[in-house]
Amino acid sequence: MVHLYKELQPKDHFDIILPHLSSHDRQLLTLFYQPLTGPEPISLYLTLWAEGEDPQKEPLTHYYLMNVLDMPIGKVFQARISLEAIGLLRSYRKDDGENRSFLYELVRPLDAETFFQDPLLSMFLFSKIGEHAYRKLRKRFINRFDKESYREVSRTFMDVYKPVHTNVPQEFIEHHVETNKRNYPFYYEQFDFDLLQAGLSEQLIPSRVFTLEVKEWIAKLAFLYQLSPLDMQKIVILAIDDEMRISLERLKKAAADYYKLTVSKEVPTFEKTFETDQQEENRHQPATKEEELIHYLETTPPIQVLRDINNGKEPVPSSVELAEDLILKHGMPVGVVNVLLEYVMLTTDMKLPRKYVERIADHWMRKNVRTAKEAMELARTERDQYMKWKLENEAKKSSAAGYKKPSHKIIREEKVPDWFYKRNEPEPEKDNGPSKEINFEEERRKILQKLGVLDG
Repeated sequence: MVHLYKELQPKDHFDIILPHLSSHDRQLLTLFYQPLTGPEPISLYLTLWAEGEDPQKEPLTHYYLMNVLDMPIGKVFQARISLEAIGLLRSYRKDDGENRSFLYELVRPLDAETFFQDPLLSMFLFSKIGEHAYRKLRKRFINRFDKESYREVSRTFMDVYKPVHTNVPQEFIEHHVETNKRNYPFYYEQFDFDLLQAGLSEQLIPSRVFTLEVKEWIAKLAFLYQLSPLDMQKIVILAIDDEMRISLERLKKAAADYYKLTVSKEVPTFEKTFETDQQEENRHQPATKEEELIHYLETTPPIQVLRDINNGKEPVPSSVELAEDLILKHGMPVGVVNVLLEYVMLTTDMKLPRKYVERIADHWMRKNVRTAKEAMELARTERDQYMKWKLENEAKKSSAAGYKKPSHKIIREEKVPDWFYKRNEPEPEKDNGPSKEINFEEERRKILQKLGVLDG
């Protein structure tokens, strides 16, 4: 998740390629894939599905996804790569100078039988939902027939049809089979098959048994149980039958038995690699309220920040449009935009003068400010300059309206503003009595005393 802006930004556009999907696919997504990925990736899939069905669809931005899914851009990115890893999404990127766009191709979920046959996916699901729920799913989606007592007599395509003028090249057939066998991204070639076969004699285990499908299962089982090629040699020996053939079921059972005998009786589980990075970050929980504020500004959509600053009320369209322009047209990071909105509103009596905001935004972009922390530090060091710009902006407005320039008192910015603590509190009932003038300095002093935060 380091340098996320290099991977994905809210202003990046995307288009959708949609396969034929049915209500049955929706059941598979919910019951088979959601336990593996969690709800957020499936929400992203369903959103892309819905948008892809629009006959007049236009390129959308990831800022749109942030608002629809109520996720920061980092969560959207994590949901995307989870879908990619599980085989539900293929992503393509095109760079055009400073702009970039993505093409998202949704992939149909595997049918239930193929899913349960896959050693990684079936074990992943088993570890997530437990034996009872796993067996219930199998019973619901798999129609079990005793095919062992039958002999298959189905004709193949090439039994029935024949090219008129040419023969189909063998390498084309092999490539076609290999392409269709890969149901989700898994690079089985990374397994050391040379070492595996080096310890197996041709008389004991003929090389012909290592078909493409068998090799893929060997690599998947080795990955699942974290076994070496030397371990897999023993498993292959256990899996081969009297006719010198390796069935996938025997291979799967031999690997599971070997794991239980030599490693653990508990089934292996899976962990997302980017969640490990996140857990590392979570060890350093915000130690101060200011760090908590920075984390909030980095991970919250601007429209929600505007609501929180405004005591839960919906922001006016012009404020939302201004925030979106900063993100989509100018490419500013979300955390930086949130700091800018908060800073301007707290120093202009809850207003958002567009020219003043854009002037500071231009300054921050030239300074290459990328994080909320950098923006807050720059706002503190450049406070006098920004207040000068504010007065100039108001003076131009006053002169244009024919008013006399008012005198202003510079109010120093709070480290942690009052609205941040009240954002989750219910809105108090309105008092219809006479309005009283609020002493902002006195209220600020009381808040800081309660928090134990020193002034300045």
